[in-house]
Amino acid sequence: MDRVRSLDGTARDEQTTEAGGPVPATVAWHTEVTGEQVHRPDPRDAFPVAWRRLDDTHFQVRARWPRRHRFFTEVAGRFQDPLLIPETLRQGSMLLAHAAFAVPVEDRFVMQRIRYSASPARMLLDDSAEDVVADITCGDVRRRGRRLAGMRCAMVLRRKGRVLATADGRLDCVSDRAYRRLRGERLSLTGRPVPLLPGLPPQAVGRKDAAAVVLAPSPRPGAWQLRLNTAHPTLFRRPDDHVPGFVLLEAARQAATAFSLFPGLMVVTDMDMVFSRYAELDSPCWIEADALTEGDPDPSTVRVRGLQDDAEVFRCTVTVAASESAVPPLDPCGSRSGPGAERRP
Repeated sequence: MDRVRSLDGTARDEQTTEAGGPVPATVAWHTEVTGEQVHRPDPRDAFPVAWRRLDDTHFQVRARWPRRHRFFTEVAGRFQDPLLIPETLRQGSMLLAHAAFAVPVEDRFVMQRIRYSASPARMLLDDSAEDVVADITCGDVRRRGRRLAGMRCAMVLRRKGRVLATADGRLDCVSDRAYRRLRGERLSLTGRPVPLLPGLPPQAVGRKDAAAVVLAPSPRPGAWQLRLNTAHPTLFRRPDDHVPGFVLLEAARQAATAFSLFPGLMVVTDMDMVFSRYAELDSPCWIEADALTEGDPDPSTVRVRGLQDDAEVFRCTVTVAASESAVPPLDPCGSRSGPGAERRP
């Protein structure tokens, strides 16, 4: 344990980082974090408040999760939203790309894969006033000339020194010029109105607000059409030429929740999502869910796919649990322990 200085100026004990060893007391926090660096223009959606470099590839990011939020609402009446975990990884990785690796702020990021494992028992609303600290290791760093081309970011997330979650993701950096070449005429769809489909009842997908529902009914069991509420300020933070990856992540979460027998009680503890292509705004995207174990009447692990124009947009493995007692805790290294622990791929 190290004695470090918090952002409010008070001294406190904090777990040393697994990646970089003990954190020297002289390693200062950089507290100038802008919405531009985390690609969230609305301060209510921007969570990192400081970062510091431990060495060339190891960093810490301090994030402040909201107790009340228009999208990241409480889950099952007592937990903070687990999707704060991949969102913290996403924002933290982009912050480091800009601040530590000098990626221009106008560059785009393409997330190839993102996954997380959480300890819901350590995500209770009662603890939500405390900041979280993300130890982030940037590996497999690729450059194109002197510019960052991509990297893999692995995160161990702690609060009060205890592991809340682990997460990792692979992102590629694309210059604005290259992105315009890549998307071509699709850029003309930016900001074009998208019809808002009728949504599933919020309680069927574990939500309270109908505006946050991203699934529309379908006559096929275990299948739904993606519902795009482009007016939602968190799901669509700006006019875009494609469906944001975070919307697809939420679609996978809602599909797995709807597929369960008790959607109002379910907490998504693990997700592993691989993106194959952009989801376009002008063509129906279908979300399909089925049990990982065939014939399981109440599956805890669900496979979710996104399909558009007969091509796969993403595939995701989602693990749900009815209570924290069903989920083995994460040990200090971020691995599952105890009965029922599963090995992550």
